[in-house]
Amino acid sequence: MTETPLIGDYSTPNTELSGARVGVVTFPGTLDDRDAARAVRLAGAEAVSLWHADANLHDVDAVIIPGGFSYGDYLRAGAISRFAPLMDKIIDAANSDAKLPVLGICNGFQVLTESHLLPGSMIKNDHLKFICRDQVLRVENNQTAWTNQYTAGQEIQIVLKNQDGQYVADEHTLDELEGEGRVAFRYVGWNPNGSRRDIAGITNAAGNVVGLMPHPEHAVEAGYGPDHTGTDGLGFFTSVLTTLVGGAK
Repeated sequence: MTETPLIGDYSTPNTELSGARVGVVTFPGTLDDRDAARAVRLAGAEAVSLWHADANLHDVDAVIIPGGFSYGDYLRAGAISRFAPLMDKIIDAANSDAKLPVLGICNGFQVLTESHLLPGSMIKNDHLKFICRDQVLRVENNQTAWTNQYTAGQEIQIVLKNQDGQYVADEHTLDELEGEGRVAFRYVGWNPNGSRRDIAGITNAAGNVVGLMPHPEHAVEAGYGPDHTGTDGLGFFTSVLTTLVGGAK
């Protein structure tokens, strides 16, 4: 079945972007892998399915760890997934000289903290309830592999849905993130889960690994995303393609 994007055809063949391969990881309990794969295709790249037990990354140029409840969130959200065979490959590639771009969304962010690719941890929302709403974020760092198509200070509206979305870290780590400009996104208007310093997403020092709790893959098509424009999340996926094209030159 042919999928027709409603925001313009970003997936035209024979462009610099059309050869990029972006892996989307599936664990038992993952929910949003197909949404992430569709967002990748709408941005103009090839989405490559990666199973948690795969022995290699199948030559992908970037990786997305999508949302869901991997392994039922047993023990702690993301705690079991961190030990999946594929995660060892992702950790090595992200920390290598090649700096594989990695995006963790919601449960994927939890997996990245459990893997120590990003600092801090995720705990239950301060109100102890699952929450699902449209959420405004402010782009604090537009210099990462996943945010370079936004402007610093830009406000975007994407979907938020979580129950273990409260980002926590010790004061030293929080000060370090702030001082090094590694807070990538901040909640605007209301902190929906009690995250320290309104932090919605962070990046590693190199800028190739980004994690956030809200879901950009649910805001990539007009008429289907939040009311603001419906497409504010698309910039994540075009950003990484821009990064890959720039690195290939």
